[in-house]
Amino acid sequence: MTQKLLHDFIVEEHIKNALKEDIGFGDITTDFLYDESDVITAQLNTREDTILCGIDVFKKVFSVLSDKVIVKAFYNDGDYIKKGTTLAEIKGPARAVLTGERTALNYVQRMSGIATQTKKFQDAIFPYNVKVTDTRKNTPCFRRFEKYAVMVGGARLHRFNLSDCVMIKDNHIRHAGSVTRAIELVKENLSHAHKIEVECDNFEQVQEAINSGCDIVMLDNMPVDEMKKCVDFINKRAIVEASGNVKINTINEIASCGVDVISTSAIVAQAPVIDLGLDIL
Repeated sequence: MTQKLLHDFIVEEHIKNALKEDIGFGDITTDFLYDESDVITAQLNTREDTILCGIDVFKKVFSVLSDKVIVKAFYNDGDYIKKGTTLAEIKGPARAVLTGERTALNYVQRMSGIATQTKKFQDAIFPYNVKVTDTRKNTPCFRRFEKYAVMVGGARLHRFNLSDCVMIKDNHIRHAGSVTRAIELVKENLSHAHKIEVECDNFEQVQEAINSGCDIVMLDNMPVDEMKKCVDFINKRAIVEASGNVKINTINEIASCGVDVISTSAIVAQAPVIDLGLDIL
């Protein structure tokens, strides 16, 4: 599943656009200092512990620039890597290696940061059988890479885009007049292949959502005791998702309420960029 998010032609097109943005009319530093015949060898090193993610994307950046660049990766996506480890060796034309350096690092540093952050949140749920999922709070045009990193980190994915699943939120409910009416309006046109999720702020909305036949109930920013009450009422009649203000130090207590899924933007939006460096030998 993870690999299907990053088809070669999609990754290559994305990289080409990223390189166009970064290179502009040319790398006027590297091109003036190195001849076309100059060859260099460099290492990709990590300066902090990380879950590696995006190594194939890293390699692809250099292959787009020159088929003469050889990247030998020593680890795979999902591997836990200790600080000070050499992740890959890069050898080839100096102009291609140095021109692609920053773009290649941007991909692998960002993706590794998300995978590492995700793993921390998922591990914090133990021993409960609950899955962490991401949200749609993604970087524009980078969603596919971020969601891939979430899966490498051991979590599941929420809907990929607006057409994947109906999600009735407070603004929709306000416009329709009630949870019941919002679900009725959606069902008049919805394909049988799509699920309906309702974002609920209180127990009364949960009752309405269940009685109206929704598939997923999101308990949004609820206190723990109210979440437990809602889970007991739902009693497996729908998937229960907890969301809102989920933190690394609160996620275990949320999981203890009996919910099925905990969605949080923190695994992507608050993920650090891992400190990796491309060091020339």
